[in-house]
Amino acid sequence: MKSSTPFAEVSKVGYYEGQEEEILFSTHTIFRIDQIERIEDKHTDRLWQVTLTLAGNQDDDFNKLTTHLREEISPETGWSRLGFILITVGESQKAEHLYQILLEKASTDEQRSSYNYQLGSVYCRMGEYSEALSCYERSLEILKITIPPNHPNFALTYNNIGLVYAKKGEYSKALSSYERSLEIRKKALPPNHRDFAQSYNNIGMAYGEKGEYSKALSWYEQSLEIQKIALPQNHPERALSYNNIGSVHYSTGEYSKALSSYERSLEIQKIALPPNHPDLATSSANIGSLYATMGEYSKALSSNERSLEIQKIALPPNHPDLASSYNRIGNVYNKMGEYSKALSSFERSLEIQKIALPPNHPDLASSYNRIGNVYNKMGEYSKALSSYERSLEISKITLSPNHPDLASSYNNIGLVYCNMGEYSKALSSHERSLEIRKIALPPNHP
Repeated sequence: MKSSTPFAEVSKVGYYEGQEEEILFSTHTIFRIDQIERIEDKHTDRLWQVTLTLAGNQDDDFNKLTTHLREEISPETGWSRLGFILITVGESQKAEHLYQILLEKASTDEQRSSYNYQLGSVYCRMGEYSEALSCYERSLEILKITIPPNHPNFALTYNNIGLVYAKKGEYSKALSSYERSLEIRKKALPPNHRDFAQSYNNIGMAYGEKGEYSKALSWYEQSLEIQKIALPQNHPERALSYNNIGSVHYSTGEYSKALSSYERSLEIQKIALPPNHPDLATSSANIGSLYATMGEYSKALSSNERSLEIQKIALPPNHPDLASSYNRIGNVYNKMGEYSKALSSFERSLEIQKIALPPNHPDLASSYNRIGNVYNKMGEYSKALSSYERSLEISKITLSPNHPDLASSYNNIGLVYCNMGEYSKALSSHERSLEIRKIALPPNHP
């Protein structure tokens, strides 16, 4: 086949001249794996035959992948590009090490601002939100003395500060940062620039987390309207907006609308992305979660297993997203009453998270919480209590003092004490849960 990648047939000029068929490929050559078959071998039983096809310019999936990658990493160059790729594939600690070195060697304010910004992204991925916030704020301070006040880079930094606050559960602060980002973009960019869609989506997410679903839906729909003008019909970012709209309908119990939005998102992604792109896994997972809520557990299990199947191909073996899939599968088994299978899935998730994440990452708290739920249902109350307390211990380190997740942990601990007949301890835990929720949530939140 024709390809822009050069290769040469070297069997007649190699060391084993005429004895072996050899082809020399250049670096960066990409193959499609067509088939893998075991070769019978009495000596080692470890031989496999792999059938490959050279992926060239006529390969539609290859073209989609390279176009998407170029678009995704186009702003980055040199070592920064390597750091971005490390973040993308889940190698956050390696990315942190790289950016720390680059920051030490930085010779200009522009570089120092950029590397602090990237370090903020790394720490956010690692769940170290205070460090992330510090890095973004250092980047912001440098920007204030080096570029005009309405430069788009300010909007990016405020946007990411908002993301950190959202992760910490401080949604009012997140909303304030997102709105500051949007304010700058309105001055710096044309009216229907695609970055407005990002701002609208993030503001929608903040309102969604606060339980203000009508406002969230309005912002998501504005985002989609911008994308319909600024982006091609089947651009992946439009899929994101449909996913977000689906999440609001899901939260408000409008499941048929949610399913329609999720399926529209998946439809776009199947056209726009390679067949095993991680975003397809996300959409399948969303559909699976919806089916689980609707009580259609076999469909839920099928969608979540499809998501996991894609992730196993697309991601490193201990990527945090794999843990999320095992969690979702465990949730389905839990609802089906198959507690042993649920526990197995949750423990597999926790195993991955312990490798992939820092020791006090919030996702670990969530996993301990899920494991506690299963033990509680199985009547193993001491194990349940131990898991819930470990979850609470992590949450106290990583989350703000009145984060809703702390309320959930106290509530779960109270339920276990109640099951154990220790009612005074149960009451104390439930009252602490209520106290936090009164601070963290709107007055009439469900």
